[in-house]
Amino acid sequence: MDITGLIDSLRQDLSRAAALGDEEARSAAERLALALEPALRLTLMEALSQAAAEISEAVPGVIIDVALRGREPAFLVQGSPAVESPETRFESVAEAEEAEPVARITLRLPEALKSRAEALAARRGQSLNTWLVAAARAAAGQDPAPGQGRHGRSGRRVQGWAQ
Repeated sequence: MDITGLIDSLRQDLSRAAALGDEEARSAAERLALALEPALRLTLMEALSQAAAEISEAVPGVIIDVALRGREPAFLVQGSPAVESPETRFESVAEAEEAEPVARITLRLPEALKSRAEALAARRGQSLNTWLVAAARAAAGQDPAPGQGRHGRSGRRVQGWAQ
């Protein structure tokens, strides 16, 4: 990642602001810009490192580090996002069917909502179906409490057809 352009842009902004003053102000701004460049590079490196750490926490199975290549930062990505394979998805459905009966429904969603739900599911490393089941359970107040089984307090299932 080339941050030199960002630093040059900041230097130009400082020069334009100093141009409103006299020659002494313009000279001081130029010296200040040169003196601040190492601190700016370090600050940008810290910001990129924090962003990489946050992304690493949010995406299971991925570790992102930032390293210097010469004077420029570079992202080092290890691993790949945890994606549920068809085999894993089948095993999850089979396990759910063994634990409780499963009802199949047809759900019609606006395309934009479906895309958003898919993105949220992918961010958690889940299939869309798994994410929707969790959302339905949460909306129905049926998040299982410890020791209360998969149906929560009521013991009832959500089943039927939704449009």
